[in-house]
Amino acid sequence: MSDSQLIIKTIAFVKEKLNDAEGGHDWFHIERVFKNAILIAKETECDLTIVQLGALLHDIADSKFHNGDETIGPKTARVFLENENVSEDIITHVVNIIENISYKGGNFERKFSSVELDIVQDADRLDAIGAIGVARAFNYGGFKNRALYNPEIAPVTNMTKEEYKKNNAPTINHFYEKLLLLKDKMNTVKGKEIAAERHHFMETFLAQFYAEWEGLK
Repeated sequence: MSDSQLIIKTIAFVKEKLNDAEGGHDWFHIERVFKNAILIAKETECDLTIVQLGALLHDIADSKFHNGDETIGPKTARVFLENENVSEDIITHVVNIIENISYKGGNFERKFSSVELDIVQDADRLDAIGAIGVARAFNYGGFKNRALYNPEIAPVTNMTKEEYKKNNAPTINHFYEKLLLLKDKMNTVKGKEIAAERHHFMETFLAQFYAEWEGLK
């Protein structure tokens, strides 16, 4: 099977698996990350097939929707790739990307490094910021029935991985606890360039939000 045929099969598999997923973690999220990854990869020397597979499979079973189980995603990806007779070195690389891509409160130390992981991680983080990031944040907040904002609940910017996973604060807090921190955590030159513009958009959004909240505009 050619690389292009494998990518087509992977897209079909992911679409089917995420058919009923929450709106911020559905196929369209995967598609956007896939496009972001290809864009970044054009300016980076890398294995494009691994980048594409990592982007397509990175959220195949997000632990947030599986009682916090972080093993389901890597296992699901591995079984799929094995069934497609993908070589073990590619499977291992893709699984390592899935296991090391997540933010997890910003204190998670990656146990694996590669330029392909750098690209896919940047692509995923880009989808968490900017206009799409704002939309996804409030979509997930609504999904979890969280308040939009509560001035009496301050953001916590230095959470452990477990604290981050259990956090149920208002959606606006998420901007300070994660989204506004991502610009300075990008890996690639292209990722940093795109993130800067999206970061500025979020700052503008927050200024408008607070002005409207206080009845000033």
